[in-house]
Amino acid sequence: MTFEDDLDRILVKGVEKSAAEMIEAVQSAYGEVPYIFNFMQENPELLITKILHNNAILKTSRLDMKTVELISIAVSAAIRCSHCLQMHIRVAKRMGITDEEIAAVMFLAGNLVNASVLATATRELEREVCDTCQIGSCEIHGIDD
Repeated sequence: MTFEDDLDRILVKGVEKSAAEMIEAVQSAYGEVPYIFNFMQENPELLITKILHNNAILKTSRLDMKTVELISIAVSAAIRCSHCLQMHIRVAKRMGITDEEIAAVMFLAGNLVNASVLATATRELEREVCDTCQIGSCEIHGIDD
């Protein structure tokens, strides 16, 4: 089904019915409905645009659903969203993704977060800052960033 087909269906069926059908499709595909989608049901326009956006990303991606779910686990772990992480782990297990594969992406996410913290902190440590202005690259006091 194309994006245009999705839009036509929404226009014909209306926002409320389309949102309800989209929630059913998510339930069918994932075995559950993510918290944020349930929350957004009170604002069907937001829910529909969120789901259309997600679908557009998936349809234009060359990644298989297993890879997408593993990325979702890694990102959920990296941003420390326990609700997202728990849901994506449940979905992954229903897809047949092993505990070892899940652990591997969580370790990778943790490693990247660690590197990000260190890179940010060390850059700040090495950065020259004008004592007067408290900014880098101060032309007035002669500091080039």
